[in-house]
Amino acid sequence: MKRSLIFIFTLYIFIFVSVSVFAFDKEKTIILGGSSGWKSALNLSEITEAASLRQNSVLVLSSAPVSGYSAAKGVMGNFSALNEPVLDMSISFDEKSAGLYKDITGNYRVTASPETEAADRRYSRSGAGAALFNGGGLVKIEPNSRRALFAPGNYIGDFTVEFWLYPLNLENGEVILSWNDTRNLNGKYLPQKIDCIAEKNRLKWSFINFFSNVNIEFTGNYPVVPKTWTHHLVRYDAVTGMIEYIVNGTIESIVYTGGREKSGSSYPVTGSAGVFLLCERFTGLIDEFKVHSVFAGRSAIQKFPSAGRLQTGLIDLGYNQSVIKKIDASGGKTNGVNSEYRENGRFRFSDDAEMSFFVRSADNPYLIDTRPWQGFTPGAGISGIQGRYVQIAADFYPSADGETSPYLEQLRLVYAPKEPPMPPRNLTAVAVDGGVLLRWKSSPSVETSGYLVYYSPVRGELFGNEAIHGASPIDAGNTNSLFIDGLKNGTLYYFRVASYDRTAADDSISDFSAEVTARPLAGLLLSGIQDYNISEY
Repeated sequence: MKRSLIFIFTLYIFIFVSVSVFAFDKEKTIILGGSSGWKSALNLSEITEAASLRQNSVLVLSSAPVSGYSAAKGVMGNFSALNEPVLDMSISFDEKSAGLYKDITGNYRVTASPETEAADRRYSRSGAGAALFNGGGLVKIEPNSRRALFAPGNYIGDFTVEFWLYPLNLENGEVILSWNDTRNLNGKYLPQKIDCIAEKNRLKWSFINFFSNVNIEFTGNYPVVPKTWTHHLVRYDAVTGMIEYIVNGTIESIVYTGGREKSGSSYPVTGSAGVFLLCERFTGLIDEFKVHSVFAGRSAIQKFPSAGRLQTGLIDLGYNQSVIKKIDASGGKTNGVNSEYRENGRFRFSDDAEMSFFVRSADNPYLIDTRPWQGFTPGAGISGIQGRYVQIAADFYPSADGETSPYLEQLRLVYAPKEPPMPPRNLTAVAVDGGVLLRWKSSPSVETSGYLVYYSPVRGELFGNEAIHGASPIDAGNTNSLFIDGLKNGTLYYFRVASYDRTAADDSISDFSAEVTARPLAGLLLSGIQDYNISEY
């Protein structure tokens, strides 16, 4: 007796656990990102996919320069309006190999020495990469078109040169930039040079025989900090002869080719075969080297834009009125040793980098754009969001200084599908003269509202029309049997039954039951068929 009680108790526990697991399994999960990738990301605005920050690709704010230009502020505001035609040279160093470096304008031909290395996004200032030098290599830039500002024999008016620099130590004599040419002046050949060389932890600029009547030299006021990205910009105004040197948005030096302000200037004239050499005898990284054909500034020197947005495509949950339970998220902020990582909760970090999350849903995919976005906190329960189609959005905001981006590694959408009821069980068919009696056991799904009976004289079709009840399927209501009258004697019929749920928006219908067959024949009788007792079902 005691053993019997133990067996019954064990059986009870097994059934309880099984039911619990079944109930838990009704929640399903869809994973975006992580090892699944971000193919569902429909619209990325100022957002890019980065493959080197974590084991799997993550989404971060794009540090690549935005196409086109906008007005700058502060000391950078005094410059000509910029548009694409004034971009004379642009080398992003985003290619995966130094041998693939190129000028996107096509005005210049770029050649990297074998010692030059391509650094990936983890070490770049902007975009997907930067050029890395270990005191050996260099990048050679030669005019490739007559349109190039520094093509042979050109008269140069306004111009701007800018780049980002990350020196390892910035030792004296390291060459950041040099341009060398030879100019014929009244039958006399003069060497022309533009140099940017490290001297006493600053960058010293020299223009030798570049302007016809004067040589120019100037140096920044403040030391360039090693192992830190700094933005350097030199711009020339041909009307006044003014040259400004701007570091990180601050003017550090102003000189005039005419000796004093508004005294006129000497237009530079290129010689026969001038070339740029970048980072000869330099140890560190350079990024986003550009030349503009105007006296220009930048719209901003911060690394990341003010905001970016991810919006997924439609995520199909398979069933109308599916309920969104919660959305988990994992991610962090990018900034080397100061990086932070978290799962769920508020994605606001110590330096004010932040992500905000939104979701919306609809049963009709064409109506989802009319649904409002609802904010949610990752990991917390979500209420009031249900439908077959779901979209998720995330707004990305950089740190207060614009130097750090949040990143999104993975989203996990947890939902309860509004599945159709389970089909009925134990379907049987008994043939009589001109009809068939069908019986079945009820569907185990509590949401079952009734049953549809399918019949046909052709296997696999199940859409007959001979019965007095009408064409297949026949709505049997919430019962466990149906007598189908008016069938042809001698014909073999095929039957299946499905459950339906009228509480669902689209009368959710289950899968079919097992198929049964019966052949009505003349003379077959089923005594008391009208009073047939099926209570055991």
